[in-house]
Parts: sequence; C-alpha cells; structure tokens
Amino acid sequence: MPAGDETYRIKPMAATNNSEIRGARKAEIFGTLAGWAMRCWAATLRHEFDDRCGIMSLGSHPHPVIFAMWHNRIFTVPPVWRISGGMGRKTSVLTSASKDGSILAAAMAVFGIGAIRGSSSRRAVAALIGMKRTLASGIDICITPDGPRGPRYGFQPGVIKLAQSSGSPIIPIHVNYSSAWRLKTWDGLVIAKPFSKVTIIFDAMLVVPAKLDNAQFQDEVARAHAALIAGADDA
Repeated sequence: MPAGDETYRIKPMAATNNSEIRGARKAEIFGTLAGWAMRCWAATLRHEFDDRCGIMSLGSHPHPVIFAMWHNRIFTVPPVWRISGGMGRKTSVLTSASKDGSILAAAMAVFGIGAIRGSSSRRAVAALIGMKRTLASGIDICITPDGPRGPRYGFQPGVIKLAQSSGSPIIPIHVNYSSAWRLKTWDGLVIAKPFSKVTIIFDAMLVVPAKLDNAQFQDEVARAHAALIAGADDA
C-alpha cells in the first residue's frame, strides 16, 4: 500500500481519552522494527502476481477501491505493495484502536501506508466515517474482514456497508505460498519460508449496489465472503 503515510484519527464526540487510542512510544518502536523485519524477510522471497482486475496497470482504475484480505496474510502483502496493487496509488489500512493496532499502524508506515484506527468492537462508527472520508479523498482502503479478533476467516459485514455507501468496488486479495510456517495464533498467521515463492492474486472486482433490502444485503455478504474464502488454501 503505497506512498502516503497519513494516519487518520476521528475524534470521538465525547472528550478524548488518551487510553482509547494507544500510541505508546514502545508500541510505535516495536511496530517500526516489525515493519523493517517484514521488508527484510520479503527480500528473500520470489513473488508472482496475478492481476485479474487490472489494478496493477497504472491509470486503469482512477477511482478509490476497497481491498479485502485475510488477517493472517498481513505479513506478506505490505512489503511488495509498491510494485503490486499500490502502483501509483495511496492506501490506508483499518487497524484496531488497541495497542496491537498501534503496532500495526507503525509497521504499515514503514511501507508508506496510512492507518484508520477503529474496528467492529471499538470506535466502529468513527472508523466507518474515517474510511468513507478517506475513499472520498481518493485514497484506497484495505480491510481484513476477520480482524482484529476473528474468528479466522469469519466475515464482518462492515466492508459491505462501506462499499454500499461509498460506491467503491471491493477487490479480494489472495496469497498462496509454496512453503510457509503457520503460527498458532488466532488467525493462523502465515509466514513464507525464506527463498520460497509467494503468489499474490488481485481477484475480480465486486460491485455492491447502493440500495439493498436486508435479504439482498446478506446475499452480498455471502458473495464477498465466498469470493475471499475461495482463495484461502487452508480454509
């Protein structure tokens, strides 16, 4: 996710509580170190790209989009974003409003990726407002629909609400590995083994209609979930 290290923070309606969004110096340092570790690790890998929607072609889609990927692929994609879906584009990622979110935001900043703080469980309304404003300003959004707490490969409907209200299409991102470790974390974080091949797929765009009844909305959630889960090799 490319040039542009903006961090978007939406002020709550009540008085700001410094503990609500934790940007402790230790978390920022740890996140920065983690970002550089990701970059160094990625340098050992062989990357292959499969662009099924044309997003890698400069100028092919001038309007902002919503990228969706599973939380356990987050270690893989950011280090190669500038040469893949982030070519000539600005992107921000949704992170939780917790200490872990501060770490992730600092790690993403290493790659020029902005951060919008919030999640389904904390500051959800503020996060949705921030994402809509970000898209309206021409900046892409990247969301992990099963983050920040899972369950793994669960699909929270917020991404559909965002696509519906903003008019921006959803692009599922799949990542496959020739050889990888899968950690015993809630998401089963995947780390490619050194010198292995990683294939990053930008799947066909999903356009969500602006007007949906409840049944149609659930159909769109199921459609997007199916499109994203189809690219997981361990679902």
